[in-house]
Amino acid sequence: MAHIIIINPRFETSYWGMEHALPLFDVKANLPVACLPLLAALTPAEHTVTLVDENVEPIDYDLCAQADIVALTGMIVQRFRMKEILTELKGRNCFTVVGGPWVTVKEDYFEGLVDVTFIGEAEETWPQFLLEWKEGRHVRRYEQSDKTDMSKVPIPRFDLLKMDEYALGSLQFSRGCPFTCDFCDIIVVFGRKPRIKTSSQIIAEMEALLSAGMDTAFIVDDNLIGNKKAIKEVLREVVAWQERNHYPMTFLTEASIDLADDDELMQLMVDANIRIVFIGVETPNEAALRETKKLQNLRKGGTMLEKIHAIQETGMEVWCGMILGFDSDDTTIFDAQRIFIKDARIVNAMIGMLAAIPKTPLYTRLEKEGRLDHADPPAYGTNVIPLNLSRETLRDGYLSVLSDLHQPAAYFDRLDALYLDARIQPERTRLRHLRRHPIRLIALNLMWAFEAAGIFTRLMRRVQEADLRNIYRQRLWKLLLRRRSPVILQIYAIKCAMHYHAHKMVQQMQTGGDIVNSF
Repeated sequence: MAHIIIINPRFETSYWGMEHALPLFDVKANLPVACLPLLAALTPAEHTVTLVDENVEPIDYDLCAQADIVALTGMIVQRFRMKEILTELKGRNCFTVVGGPWVTVKEDYFEGLVDVTFIGEAEETWPQFLLEWKEGRHVRRYEQSDKTDMSKVPIPRFDLLKMDEYALGSLQFSRGCPFTCDFCDIIVVFGRKPRIKTSSQIIAEMEALLSAGMDTAFIVDDNLIGNKKAIKEVLREVVAWQERNHYPMTFLTEASIDLADDDELMQLMVDANIRIVFIGVETPNEAALRETKKLQNLRKGGTMLEKIHAIQETGMEVWCGMILGFDSDDTTIFDAQRIFIKDARIVNAMIGMLAAIPKTPLYTRLEKEGRLDHADPPAYGTNVIPLNLSRETLRDGYLSVLSDLHQPAAYFDRLDALYLDARIQPERTRLRHLRRHPIRLIALNLMWAFEAAGIFTRLMRRVQEADLRNIYRQRLWKLLLRRRSPVILQIYAIKCAMHYHAHKMVQQMQTGGDIVNSF
Protein backbone atom coordinates (compact mmCIF):
# COMPACT_ATOMS: atom_id res chain seq x y z
CA MET A 1 0.00 0.00 0.00
CA ALA A 2 0.98 3.62 -0.36
CA HIS A 3 3.20 5.77 1.79
CA ILE A 4 1.61 9.23 1.63
CA ILE A 5 3.28 12.42 2.83
CA ILE A 6 1.03 15.46 3.33
CA ILE A 7 2.78 18.83 3.63
CA ASN A 8 1.67 22.23 4.88
CA PRO A 9 4.27 24.81 3.72
CA ARG A 10 5.68 27.41 6.04
CA PHE A 11 3.95 30.77 6.15
CA GLU A 12 5.56 34.07 5.33
CA THR A 13 5.68 36.50 8.26
CA SER A 14 2.13 37.71 8.89
CA TYR A 15 0.08 39.47 11.53
CA TRP A 16 -1.54 36.28 12.82
CA GLY A 17 1.46 34.04 12.23
CA MET A 18 3.04 35.46 15.40
CA GLU A 19 6.48 34.50 14.11
CA HIS A 20 8.33 36.99 16.34
CA ALA A 21 6.24 36.04 19.39
CA LEU A 22 6.44 32.25 19.06
CA PRO A 23 9.76 31.97 20.97
CA LEU A 24 8.13 33.97 23.77
CA PHE A 25 5.41 31.32 23.97
CA ASP A 26 8.05 28.56 23.74
CA VAL A 27 6.42 27.02 20.65
CA LYS A 28 7.23 26.79 16.94
CA ALA A 29 3.86 27.61 15.33
CA ASN A 30 0.61 29.34 16.14
CA LEU A 31 -1.83 26.54 15.37
CA PRO A 32 -2.07 23.54 13.03
CA VAL A 33 -4.03 23.96 9.82
CA ALA A 34 -7.20 21.87 10.06
CA CYS A 35 -6.74 20.02 6.77
CA LEU A 36 -3.58 18.06 7.65
CA PRO A 37 -5.00 15.86 10.43
CA LEU A 38 -8.37 15.68 8.62
CA LEU A 39 -6.83 14.34 5.39
CA ALA A 40 -4.98 11.75 7.46
CA ALA A 41 -8.28 10.68 9.03
CA LEU A 42 -9.86 10.39 5.56
CA THR A 43 -7.06 8.12 4.34
CA PRO A 44 -7.91 4.37 4.35
CA ALA A 45 -6.14 2.51 7.14
CA GLU A 46 -4.04 0.34 4.80
CA HIS A 47 -1.98 3.35 3.76
CA THR A 48 0.81 4.93 5.81
CA VAL A 49 0.49 8.69 6.34
CA THR A 50 3.20 11.13 7.38
CA LEU A 51 2.15 14.70 8.19
CA VAL A 52 4.70 17.48 7.77
CA ASP A 53 4.01 21.03 8.92
CA GLU A 54 6.98 23.04 7.70
CA ASN A 55 6.18 25.68 10.31
CA VAL A 56 7.23 23.09 12.91
CA GLU A 57 9.82 20.91 11.15
CA PRO A 58 11.80 20.90 7.89
CA ILE A 59 10.72 18.86 4.88
CA ASP A 60 12.72 15.65 4.43
CA TYR A 61 13.01 15.63 0.64
CA ASP A 62 14.85 12.30 0.64
CA LEU A 63 11.88 10.74 2.41
CA CYS A 64 9.53 12.43 -0.06
CA ALA A 65 11.47 10.89 -2.95
CA GLN A 66 10.78 7.44 -1.48
CA ALA A 67 7.06 8.09 -0.89
CA ASP A 68 4.37 6.99 -3.31
CA ILE A 69 2.34 10.19 -3.08
CA VAL A 70 3.34 13.65 -1.82
CA ALA A 71 0.37 15.92 -1.19
CA LEU A 72 0.56 19.67 -0.67
CA THR A 73 -2.04 22.10 0.62
CA GLY A 74 -1.88 25.84 1.01
CA MET A 75 -3.50 29.25 1.15
CA ILE A 76 -2.85 32.36 -0.92
CA VAL A 77 -0.11 33.58 1.43
CA GLN A 78 1.72 30.25 0.97
CA ARG A 79 1.67 30.16 -2.83
CA PHE A 80 5.30 31.14 -3.40
CA ARG A 81 6.60 28.56 -0.96
CA MET A 82 4.26 25.96 -2.47
CA LYS A 83 5.82 26.55 -5.89
CA GLU A 84 9.33 26.21 -4.45
CA ILE A 85 8.44 22.92 -2.77
CA LEU A 86 6.73 21.51 -5.86
CA THR A 87 9.71 22.44 -8.02
CA GLU A 88 12.02 20.54 -5.65
CA LEU A 89 9.66 17.56 -5.53
CA LYS A 90 9.34 17.32 -9.31
CA GLY A 91 13.12 17.49 -9.58
CA ARG A 92 13.14 14.31 -7.50
CA ASN A 93 10.44 12.68 -9.67
CA CYS A 94 7.85 12.68 -6.89
CA PHE A 95 4.18 12.02 -7.65
CA THR A 96 2.58 15.27 -6.49
CA VAL A 97 -0.98 16.21 -5.67
CA VAL A 98 -2.20 19.66 -4.62
CA GLY A 99 -5.36 20.94 -2.97
CA GLY A 100 -6.49 23.72 -0.69
CA PRO A 101 -7.88 27.25 -0.92
CA TRP A 102 -5.34 28.73 -3.33
CA VAL A 103 -5.42 26.11 -6.09
CA THR A 104 -9.22 26.06 -5.75
CA VAL A 105 -9.42 29.67 -6.93
CA LYS A 106 -6.33 29.60 -9.20
CA GLU A 107 -6.26 26.19 -10.82
CA ASP A 108 -3.50 26.83 -13.36
CA TYR A 109 -1.03 28.36 -10.89
CA PHE A 110 1.10 25.22 -10.54
CA GLU A 111 0.92 24.15 -14.18
CA GLY A 112 3.57 21.55 -14.99
CA LEU A 113 4.40 20.84 -11.34
CA VAL A 114 1.36 18.80 -10.29
CA ASP A 115 0.12 15.33 -11.24
CA VAL A 116 -3.31 15.62 -9.59
CA THR A 117 -5.29 18.69 -8.49
CA PHE A 118 -8.12 18.82 -5.93
CA ILE A 119 -10.63 21.66 -6.21
CA GLY A 120 -12.72 22.64 -3.20
CA GLU A 121 -13.57 20.23 -0.41
CA ALA A 122 -12.04 16.76 -0.55
CA GLU A 123 -13.87 14.56 1.97
CA GLU A 124 -15.26 12.51 -0.94
CA THR A 125 -12.62 13.05 -3.61
CA TRP A 126 -9.55 12.20 -1.53
CA PRO A 127 -10.68 8.62 -0.71
CA GLN A 128 -11.98 8.30 -4.30
CA PHE A 129 -8.60 9.30 -5.69
CA LEU A 130 -6.73 6.87 -3.44
CA LEU A 131 -8.95 4.01 -4.60
CA GLU A 132 -8.53 4.95 -8.25
CA TRP A 133 -4.78 5.47 -7.82
CA LYS A 134 -4.52 2.00 -6.30
CA GLU A 135 -6.33 0.58 -9.33
CA GLY A 136 -4.26 2.62 -11.78
CA ARG A 137 -7.17 4.68 -13.12
CA HIS A 138 -6.92 8.03 -11.35
CA VAL A 139 -7.56 11.29 -13.23
CA ARG A 140 -5.75 14.63 -13.12
CA ARG A 141 -8.52 16.74 -11.58
CA TYR A 142 -10.98 16.03 -8.77
CA GLU A 143 -13.89 18.19 -7.64
CA GLN A 144 -16.83 17.12 -5.54
CA SER A 145 -20.24 17.47 -7.18
CA ASP A 146 -21.83 18.27 -3.80
CA LYS A 147 -20.70 20.03 -0.64
CA THR A 148 -19.47 17.78 2.15
CA ASP A 149 -22.01 16.35 4.57
CA MET A 150 -20.39 17.60 7.77
CA SER A 151 -22.14 14.97 9.88
CA LYS A 152 -19.89 12.36 8.23
CA VAL A 153 -16.53 14.05 8.75
CA PRO A 154 -14.16 11.91 10.88
CA ILE A 155 -12.18 12.99 13.92
CA PRO A 156 -8.88 14.53 12.75
CA ARG A 157 -5.68 12.57 13.43
CA PHE A 158 -4.15 15.00 15.92
CA ASP A 159 -1.91 12.14 17.06
CA LEU A 160 0.09 12.47 13.83
CA LEU A 161 1.07 16.08 14.56
CA LYS A 162 3.60 17.42 17.03
CA MET A 163 0.89 19.15 19.04
CA ASP A 164 3.24 20.32 21.80
CA GLU A 165 4.89 22.64 19.24
CA TYR A 166 1.72 24.71 18.75
CA ALA A 167 0.36 27.56 20.84
CA LEU A 168 -3.26 26.59 20.09
CA GLY A 169 -5.25 23.68 18.79
CA SER A 170 -7.75 23.98 15.94
CA LEU A 171 -11.34 22.74 15.69
CA GLN A 172 -13.99 23.12 13.03
CA PHE A 173 -17.68 23.14 13.90
CA SER A 174 -19.12 24.24 10.55
CA ARG A 175 -18.45 25.48 7.02
CA GLY A 176 -20.16 28.10 4.92
CA CYS A 177 -21.47 31.63 5.49
CA PRO A 178 -24.88 33.06 4.54
CA PHE A 179 -23.62 36.54 3.62
CA THR A 180 -22.54 37.99 0.28
CA CYS A 181 -19.39 40.06 0.88
CA ASP A 182 -17.97 40.47 -2.63
CA PHE A 183 -14.30 40.27 -1.62
CA CYS A 184 -14.60 37.00 0.32
CA ASP A 185 -13.62 33.61 -1.09
CA ILE A 186 -15.29 31.65 1.73
CA ILE A 187 -18.62 31.54 -0.05
CA VAL A 188 -16.77 30.56 -3.24
CA VAL A 189 -15.06 27.58 -1.58
CA PHE A 190 -17.65 26.53 1.01
CA GLY A 191 -20.91 28.05 -0.20
CA ARG A 192 -23.55 30.23 1.42
CA LYS A 193 -25.45 27.47 3.20
CA PRO A 194 -23.82 26.80 6.59
CA ARG A 195 -23.24 23.10 7.25
CA ILE A 196 -22.56 21.96 10.79
CA LYS A 197 -21.20 18.89 12.53
CA THR A 198 -23.19 17.02 15.13
CA SER A 199 -22.64 17.74 18.80
CA SER A 200 -21.19 14.27 19.34
CA GLN A 201 -18.62 14.83 16.58
CA ILE A 202 -17.55 18.16 18.03
CA ILE A 203 -17.25 16.83 21.56
CA ALA A 204 -15.22 13.87 20.29
CA GLU A 205 -12.83 16.32 18.60
CA MET A 206 -12.55 18.37 21.77
CA GLU A 207 -11.67 15.23 23.72
CA ALA A 208 -9.13 14.24 21.08
CA LEU A 209 -7.47 17.64 21.41
CA LEU A 210 -7.40 17.35 25.18
CA SER A 211 -5.83 13.90 24.87
CA ALA A 212 -3.17 15.49 22.66
CA GLY A 213 -2.38 17.92 25.48
CA MET A 214 -4.14 20.98 24.05
CA ASP A 215 -6.49 22.91 26.36
CA THR A 216 -6.97 26.02 24.19
CA ALA A 217 -8.35 25.87 20.67
CA PHE A 218 -9.32 28.15 17.85
CA ILE A 219 -12.70 27.25 16.34
CA VAL A 220 -11.69 27.98 12.76
CA ASP A 221 -15.18 28.44 11.30
CA ASP A 222 -15.21 31.59 9.20
CA ASN A 223 -18.55 32.42 10.79
CA LEU A 224 -19.48 30.23 13.74
CA ILE A 225 -22.98 31.75 13.90
CA GLY A 226 -23.91 31.40 10.23
CA ASN A 227 -26.79 29.17 11.34
CA LYS A 228 -27.75 30.60 14.73
CA LYS A 229 -30.44 28.06 15.55
CA ALA A 230 -28.19 25.07 14.86
CA ILE A 231 -25.13 26.47 16.64
CA LYS A 232 -27.17 27.20 19.76
CA GLU A 233 -28.01 23.50 20.04
CA VAL A 234 -24.35 22.57 19.65
CA LEU A 235 -23.21 25.18 22.15
CA ARG A 236 -25.66 23.86 24.74
CA GLU A 237 -23.99 20.46 24.42
CA VAL A 238 -20.53 22.04 24.65
CA VAL A 239 -21.59 23.91 27.79
CA ALA A 240 -22.88 20.69 29.35
CA TRP A 241 -19.60 18.93 28.49
CA GLN A 242 -17.59 21.79 29.99
CA GLU A 243 -19.61 21.61 33.20
CA ARG A 244 -19.29 17.82 33.47
CA ASN A 245 -15.54 18.07 33.02
CA HIS A 246 -15.01 21.22 35.14
CA TYR A 247 -14.22 23.48 32.18
CA PRO A 248 -10.95 22.06 30.85
CA MET A 249 -10.93 24.08 27.59
CA THR A 250 -10.82 27.69 26.40
CA PHE A 251 -11.86 28.73 22.88
CA LEU A 252 -11.38 31.51 20.34
CA THR A 253 -13.58 31.83 17.27
CA GLU A 254 -14.87 34.00 14.41
CA ALA A 255 -18.37 35.40 14.02
CA SER A 256 -20.32 38.12 12.24
CA ILE A 257 -21.20 41.30 14.11
CA ASP A 258 -24.91 40.37 14.27
CA LEU A 259 -23.84 38.21 17.21
CA ALA A 260 -24.55 41.34 19.27
CA ASP A 261 -28.22 41.15 18.30
CA ASP A 262 -28.74 37.82 20.09
CA ASP A 263 -28.31 37.90 23.87
CA GLU A 264 -28.99 34.18 24.22
CA LEU A 265 -26.30 33.29 21.71
CA MET A 266 -23.74 35.55 23.36
CA GLN A 267 -24.46 33.97 26.73
CA LEU A 268 -24.11 30.47 25.30
CA MET A 269 -20.72 31.41 23.86
CA VAL A 270 -19.63 32.80 27.23
CA ASP A 271 -20.90 29.66 28.98
CA ALA A 272 -19.00 27.50 26.48
CA ASN A 273 -15.87 29.45 27.51
CA ILE A 274 -15.23 31.29 24.27
CA ARG A 275 -12.82 33.99 25.40
CA ILE A 276 -12.21 35.81 22.09
CA VAL A 277 -14.30 36.41 18.98
CA PHE A 278 -12.84 37.72 15.74
CA ILE A 279 -15.25 39.92 13.76
CA GLY A 280 -14.97 41.21 10.21
CA VAL A 281 -15.68 44.88 10.91
CA GLU A 282 -13.75 45.91 7.76
CA THR A 283 -14.41 49.65 7.81
CA PRO A 284 -16.29 52.51 9.50
CA ASN A 285 -17.09 53.77 5.97
CA GLU A 286 -20.74 52.83 5.47
CA ALA A 287 -20.56 53.48 1.73
CA ALA A 288 -17.80 50.87 1.48
CA LEU A 289 -19.89 48.32 3.37
CA ARG A 290 -22.74 48.87 0.92
CA GLU A 291 -20.53 48.67 -2.16
CA THR A 292 -19.10 45.33 -1.03
CA LYS A 293 -22.50 43.96 0.07
CA LYS A 294 -21.39 43.54 3.69
CA LEU A 295 -24.88 44.56 4.70
CA GLN A 296 -24.90 42.58 7.97
CA ASN A 297 -22.69 45.34 9.41
CA LEU A 298 -25.36 47.93 8.62
CA ARG A 299 -28.39 46.24 10.15
CA LYS A 300 -30.51 48.08 12.66
CA GLY A 301 -30.10 47.50 16.36
CA GLY A 302 -27.23 49.86 17.05
CA THR A 303 -24.04 51.11 15.48
CA MET A 304 -21.07 48.81 14.93
CA LEU A 305 -19.36 50.51 17.86
CA GLU A 306 -22.32 49.82 20.13
CA LYS A 307 -22.46 46.20 19.00
CA ILE A 308 -18.77 45.65 19.68
CA HIS A 309 -19.15 47.12 23.17
CA ALA A 310 -22.16 44.86 23.78
CA ILE A 311 -20.09 41.79 22.94
CA GLN A 312 -17.21 43.01 25.12
CA GLU A 313 -19.54 43.56 28.06
CA THR A 314 -20.29 39.82 28.13
CA GLY A 315 -16.60 39.25 28.89
CA MET A 316 -15.57 38.19 25.38
CA GLU A 317 -12.75 40.19 23.83
CA VAL A 318 -13.26 41.32 20.23
CA TRP A 319 -10.49 41.07 17.65
CA CYS A 320 -11.28 42.38 14.19
CA GLY A 321 -10.34 42.53 10.55
CA MET A 322 -10.14 45.97 8.90
CA ILE A 323 -9.67 46.79 5.21
CA LEU A 324 -8.29 49.89 3.48
CA GLY A 325 -8.74 50.73 -0.18
CA PHE A 326 -12.43 50.28 -0.98
CA ASP A 327 -13.70 52.26 -3.98
CA SER A 328 -15.39 54.84 -1.75
CA ASP A 329 -12.31 55.30 0.44
CA ASP A 330 -10.35 58.51 0.19
CA THR A 331 -7.52 59.88 2.34
CA THR A 332 -9.88 60.41 5.28
CA ILE A 333 -10.19 56.66 5.76
CA PHE A 334 -6.83 56.37 7.52
CA ASP A 335 -7.79 58.59 10.45
CA ALA A 336 -11.29 57.08 10.47
CA GLN A 337 -9.79 53.62 11.00
CA ARG A 338 -7.51 54.86 13.78
CA ILE A 339 -10.38 56.56 15.60
CA PHE A 340 -12.78 53.63 15.24
CA ILE A 341 -10.33 51.05 16.57
CA LYS A 342 -9.46 53.27 19.53
CA ASP A 343 -13.10 53.94 20.38
CA ALA A 344 -13.96 50.27 19.96
CA ARG A 345 -11.28 49.26 22.50
CA ILE A 346 -10.02 46.65 20.05
CA VAL A 347 -6.47 45.73 20.97
CA ASN A 348 -5.73 43.36 18.09
CA ALA A 349 -6.90 44.55 14.69
CA MET A 350 -5.77 42.81 11.51
CA ILE A 351 -5.37 45.70 9.07
CA GLY A 352 -5.06 44.93 5.38
CA MET A 353 -5.32 46.53 1.99
CA LEU A 354 -8.21 45.36 -0.14
CA ALA A 355 -7.12 42.43 -2.33
CA ALA A 356 -9.10 40.67 -5.05
CA ILE A 357 -9.07 36.87 -4.81
CA PRO A 358 -9.75 34.98 -8.05
CA LYS A 359 -13.33 33.71 -8.52
CA THR A 360 -14.79 36.31 -6.14
CA PRO A 361 -17.30 38.90 -7.42
CA LEU A 362 -14.78 41.64 -6.59
CA TYR A 363 -12.14 40.02 -8.81
CA THR A 364 -14.59 39.63 -11.69
CA ARG A 365 -15.68 43.27 -11.45
CA LEU A 366 -12.17 44.71 -11.21
CA GLU A 367 -10.99 42.49 -14.07
CA LYS A 368 -13.70 43.98 -16.29
CA GLU A 369 -12.71 47.48 -15.17
CA GLY A 370 -9.01 46.89 -15.89
CA ARG A 371 -8.10 47.55 -12.26
CA LEU A 372 -6.10 44.45 -11.40
CA ASP A 373 -2.35 44.19 -11.13
CA HIS A 374 -1.54 40.70 -12.40
CA ALA A 375 2.09 40.79 -11.30
CA ASP A 376 2.92 38.11 -8.74
CA PRO A 377 3.72 39.43 -6.22
CA PRO A 378 1.87 42.63 -7.12
CA ALA A 379 3.40 46.06 -6.71
CA TYR A 380 2.47 48.05 -3.61
CA GLY A 381 1.34 44.95 -1.68
CA THR A 382 -2.06 44.40 -3.35
CA ASN A 383 -3.40 43.46 -6.78
CA VAL A 384 -6.20 46.05 -6.51
CA ILE A 385 -5.75 49.41 -8.22
CA PRO A 386 -7.81 51.75 -5.99
CA LEU A 387 -10.31 54.24 -7.36
CA ASN A 388 -9.90 57.36 -5.21
CA LEU A 389 -6.39 56.83 -3.88
CA SER A 390 -3.09 56.41 -5.63
CA ARG A 391 -1.37 53.09 -5.04
CA GLU A 392 1.45 54.87 -3.21
CA THR A 393 -1.02 56.70 -0.98
CA LEU A 394 -2.81 53.48 -0.09
CA ARG A 395 0.43 51.66 0.69
CA ASP A 396 1.86 54.49 2.75
CA GLY A 397 -1.43 55.06 4.56
CA TYR A 398 -1.68 51.36 5.35
CA LEU A 399 1.82 51.32 6.84
CA SER A 400 1.08 54.49 8.80
CA VAL A 401 -2.13 53.10 10.31
CA LEU A 402 -0.45 49.80 11.12
CA SER A 403 2.44 51.61 12.77
CA ASP A 404 0.27 54.03 14.74
CA LEU A 405 -1.99 51.30 16.11
CA HIS A 406 1.06 49.50 17.44
CA GLN A 407 2.82 52.41 19.02
CA PRO A 408 3.16 51.15 22.61
CA ALA A 409 1.06 53.95 24.14
CA ALA A 410 -1.80 53.48 21.65
CA TYR A 411 -1.77 49.68 21.89
CA PHE A 412 -1.62 49.44 25.68
CA ASP A 413 -4.07 52.30 26.19
CA ARG A 414 -6.65 50.25 24.26
CA LEU A 415 -5.76 47.25 26.39
CA ASP A 416 -6.18 49.23 29.63
CA ALA A 417 -9.44 50.74 28.38
CA LEU A 418 -10.86 47.25 27.95
CA TYR A 419 -9.55 45.43 31.02
CA LEU A 420 -8.88 48.18 33.58
CA ASP A 421 -11.47 50.83 32.74
CA ALA A 422 -14.33 48.76 31.31
CA ARG A 423 -13.19 45.86 33.53
CA ILE A 424 -14.57 43.13 31.30
CA GLN A 425 -14.54 39.71 32.93
CA PRO A 426 -13.17 36.93 30.71
CA GLU A 427 -14.07 33.31 31.42
CA ARG A 428 -16.68 34.39 33.97
CA THR A 429 -18.83 31.24 33.68
CA ARG A 430 -15.81 28.97 34.04
CA LEU A 431 -14.65 30.86 37.12
CA ARG A 432 -18.10 30.84 38.64
CA HIS A 433 -18.29 27.07 38.17
CA LEU A 434 -14.84 26.51 39.66
CA ARG A 435 -15.62 28.52 42.79
CA ARG A 436 -17.60 25.45 43.82
CA HIS A 437 -14.39 23.41 43.32
CA PRO A 438 -11.73 25.48 45.11
CA ILE A 439 -8.79 23.11 44.52
CA ARG A 440 -9.41 23.16 40.77
CA LEU A 441 -9.74 26.95 40.89
CA ILE A 442 -6.43 27.31 42.71
CA ALA A 443 -4.76 25.04 40.15
CA LEU A 444 -6.14 27.08 37.24
CA ASN A 445 -5.06 30.39 38.78
CA LEU A 446 -1.59 29.00 39.39
CA MET A 447 -1.38 27.80 35.79
CA TRP A 448 -2.33 31.25 34.48
CA ALA A 449 0.19 32.91 36.81
CA PHE A 450 2.99 30.51 35.78
CA GLU A 451 2.20 31.05 32.08
CA ALA A 452 2.35 34.81 32.57
CA ALA A 453 5.63 34.52 34.46
CA GLY A 454 7.13 32.34 31.72
CA ILE A 455 6.15 34.76 28.95
CA PHE A 456 7.36 37.76 30.96
CA THR A 457 10.71 36.11 31.72
CA ARG A 458 11.28 35.32 28.05
CA LEU A 459 10.30 38.88 27.11
CA MET A 460 12.94 40.27 29.45
CA ARG A 461 15.56 37.90 28.04
CA ARG A 462 14.77 38.06 24.32
CA VAL A 463 13.55 41.59 23.60
CA GLN A 464 16.62 43.58 22.68
CA GLU A 465 15.12 47.08 22.93
CA ALA A 466 15.50 48.33 26.52
CA ASP A 467 12.70 50.89 26.08
CA LEU A 468 10.25 48.14 25.08
CA ARG A 469 11.24 45.96 28.02
CA ASN A 470 10.63 48.92 30.29
CA ILE A 471 7.19 49.56 28.80
CA TYR A 472 6.20 45.92 29.28
CA ARG A 473 7.34 46.06 32.91
CA GLN A 474 5.45 49.29 33.53
CA ARG A 475 2.22 48.04 32.00
CA LEU A 476 2.28 44.78 33.93
CA TRP A 477 3.01 46.65 37.15
CA LYS A 478 0.14 49.06 36.47
CA LEU A 479 -2.13 46.05 35.99
CA LEU A 480 -1.08 44.49 39.27
CA LEU A 481 -1.79 47.75 41.09
CA ARG A 482 -5.30 48.01 39.68
CA ARG A 483 -6.50 44.46 39.06
CA ARG A 484 -4.86 41.42 40.64
CA SER A 485 -6.47 38.70 38.59
CA PRO A 486 -4.43 35.70 37.35
CA VAL A 487 -6.40 35.42 34.09
CA ILE A 488 -5.95 39.14 33.35
CA LEU A 489 -2.25 38.82 34.17
CA GLN A 490 -1.97 35.97 31.66
CA ILE A 491 -3.82 38.06 29.05
CA TYR A 492 -1.51 41.05 29.57
CA ALA A 493 1.59 38.87 29.23
CA ILE A 494 0.22 37.43 25.98
CA LYS A 495 -0.60 40.93 24.74
CA CYS A 496 2.97 42.04 25.39
CA ALA A 497 4.25 39.19 23.24
CA MET A 498 1.70 39.96 20.51
CA HIS A 499 2.74 43.60 20.58
CA TYR A 500 6.37 42.64 20.17
CA HIS A 501 5.52 40.57 17.08
CA ALA A 502 3.56 43.43 15.47
CA HIS A 503 6.28 45.91 16.42
CA LYS A 504 8.97 43.82 14.70
CA MET A 505 6.81 43.17 11.64
CA VAL A 506 6.02 46.86 11.13
CA GLN A 507 9.64 47.80 11.77
CA GLN A 508 10.82 45.43 9.04
CA MET A 509 8.28 46.76 6.50
CA GLN A 510 9.23 50.36 7.24
CA THR A 511 12.93 49.68 6.69
CA GLY A 512 12.51 48.26 3.21
CA GLY A 513 11.14 44.79 3.78
CA ASP A 514 8.30 43.29 1.77
CA ILE A 515 4.85 44.74 2.41
CA VAL A 516 2.92 42.20 4.45
CA ASN A 517 -0.73 42.54 3.47
CA SER A 518 -3.12 40.68 5.74
CA PHE A 519 -5.36 39.64 2.86
